[in-house]
Amino acid sequence: MTHETLSTLTWLIPVLPLAAFFAILLLTRKYHALSHTLAIGAIGISLVLAQIIFWTVVPGGGAHLAEEPIRGTYDWMPTGSSALQIGVMVDPLTAIMLFMVPIACFLIIFYSVGYSNFDKQPDPHDHPGQPPHNGREPLYSRFFAFLSLFAAAMLTLVVADNLLLLFVGWEVMGLCSYLLIGFWYARNYDDPGQITPRQAAIKAFLTTRVGDVFMLIGIVALYSLTGTLSFREIFTPEMTQKLGVLPSVIVGIPAAQFIFFLLFAGTIGKSAQFPLHTWLPDAMEGPTPVSAMIHAAAMVSAGVYFVIRMFPLLAGSATPESPPTFAVMAFIGAFSALMASTIALAQNDVKKVLAYSTIAQLGYMIAALGIGAYVAAAFHLITHAFFKALLFLGSGSIIHGVEHGAHHTGEHLDPQDMLNMGGLRKKMPLTFWTFLVGGLSLAGFPLITAGFWSKDEILADALAHAPLVFWVLAISAFLTAFYTMRQISLTFLGKPRTESAAHAKESHWTMTAPLVILAVFALLAGFVGVKPDFPGLGPILRPGATGTAFESFVAPTIENVVRLEVPAFEVTPLVASIVVALGGLLVGWWVYARRPLAAGQPDPLTKLGGLHTFLKNKWYFDEVYDWAFVQPSIRLGVAVYKWIDRWLIDGLLHAIARGAWRLAEAFRAFDRVVINGGVDAFVNGIKAFGRWFREVQTGWVQQYLYVAVLGLLVLAAIYLALMS
Repeated sequence: MTHETLSTLTWLIPVLPLAAFFAILLLTRKYHALSHTLAIGAIGISLVLAQIIFWTVVPGGGAHLAEEPIRGTYDWMPTGSSALQIGVMVDPLTAIMLFMVPIACFLIIFYSVGYSNFDKQPDPHDHPGQPPHNGREPLYSRFFAFLSLFAAAMLTLVVADNLLLLFVGWEVMGLCSYLLIGFWYARNYDDPGQITPRQAAIKAFLTTRVGDVFMLIGIVALYSLTGTLSFREIFTPEMTQKLGVLPSVIVGIPAAQFIFFLLFAGTIGKSAQFPLHTWLPDAMEGPTPVSAMIHAAAMVSAGVYFVIRMFPLLAGSATPESPPTFAVMAFIGAFSALMASTIALAQNDVKKVLAYSTIAQLGYMIAALGIGAYVAAAFHLITHAFFKALLFLGSGSIIHGVEHGAHHTGEHLDPQDMLNMGGLRKKMPLTFWTFLVGGLSLAGFPLITAGFWSKDEILADALAHAPLVFWVLAISAFLTAFYTMRQISLTFLGKPRTESAAHAKESHWTMTAPLVILAVFALLAGFVGVKPDFPGLGPILRPGATGTAFESFVAPTIENVVRLEVPAFEVTPLVASIVVALGGLLVGWWVYARRPLAAGQPDPLTKLGGLHTFLKNKWYFDEVYDWAFVQPSIRLGVAVYKWIDRWLIDGLLHAIARGAWRLAEAFRAFDRVVINGGVDAFVNGIKAFGRWFREVQTGWVQQYLYVAVLGLLVLAAIYLALMS
């Protein structure tokens, strides 16, 4: 297949879902079956094209693809003598993303058919203002249109060969997150303290915009210094070294690192890392496929992908005298992982537990990049996408099952609260086994799950380069395993704690089929990261190789700029990874699974007292942000309205209005006295003269002759006087 053909296919990958978005909104909104067929068909063809490209370039190896990537570039916006360009590029990093993203997007959109109850009749038990889970989603076609646009934006970001096109996809995803998180905009709750979907959408949009503003500034600064936004032109030894010695606006920090800080701010917002993490758990107010899309295939994955893509800018310009840019990333990632893991312990919402686990796993990736573990971060990004998509779609299946029971019994409860579940293992066996696979992969169950291999790679790099980061991530991994077992136990084990759970049933095959496929990837995707010297498996999977299959393919992406040091196999991190995973699962089993909770029994963690309250309230970040930012902003807004708008602006306008009124009154008086009075006096004089002159007209001819003669005599006298 020629280079031009592959380039054309690459362009088509994001274009097809984009075309489906417009077709659904403009042409097929009233035809639900046709709408979801268009959405699934478009992303399905994109998936096929992506797989064609991936399996075409893989045999050639990562080094060859890094040297000669698939490219197609076009002039877009004139800038004088040149033009800003947009284009596509498939290098090793893009190739692995093209393998993962379309698969996850396709399965999520396919799953959405069953999730939106396409095949079911309306349920008379549906509540006003609530999404009808037992009756077709009323905004069915719009939902699939937005999902298609979301997929198109992520795929655009992945295949972009420059920061300009990447930023376009980045911002469109921000729009899609707003539209989909707030998709159920009419939903309200009895509890006034619970955030609604429309509030969550606004919160997500505004929070991520904070990072995006800094990111845009970084892009502009980079273009002003380099004159280009093309990755191939920026990521060269000469360019990165040049940026590494150029000063920035902050004394002592090179331009490359300052720009990377600005770009990294966008990732902090998009990937929900501390301190811009608070929007992601509230994003669970959107439909579950949206949660899966955000947490696995797009949005937050895009943030980490962006840092991985821009990694050569930082690594290529780093010097021993440079400020600790890597240390800042490592701190933010490690702290986010630990913080989110502790908060997840005390959450009862089945989706919010997974949301905080996403923050933690993304923290793993950011921390890995902070210690220079480029390959490990990219590897965990791929495996995490599969098992996290599985877990979120599994949670949607669980919620559907409990809602079915609630509709059957008429019971009013929160179908996402794990304390209202229990015993679903027998009611929903397929969901249970696939969710178990995803949970074990998240926990890093040894050897047989993808999460183990990618997480072990990060821990190995951390132990080799940053022992403190290693211990923080190890503690986070232990907590992850613990709350994963807690989630599985509260949801599936024991006896049903509510009538709704007792009457739950397995989801439709359109929902369970994607779970099975994702479960396969959650088990097998990790074996591409097995080291050649790993006892037993290594010689079988990688005989005679010098690195893992994943490393050998991806590492050449940036090796023209920086040489990567991937640690060889070590027993210590392997043992630590196994101990924390099995230890966390064992403790979780001892607390929750050995004697499953009965109906009405409190969570054992409530015995922690104030610590449990602190964790349940999410470290009070929302309250602190409300006190530090929201309320001051409201008070500032009130002050601006009161003193600037009402006193200054309104006062000035009112003063002008009063002056204009007085001037108008003066003109009115002038008009009344001078204009109208003068005209009236003149008219009255004419009338008076007319009345007087009328007295002269008596009708007597003798008088008229007398007056005429008298007049002639007067004129004659005047004439003689003048002539003499």
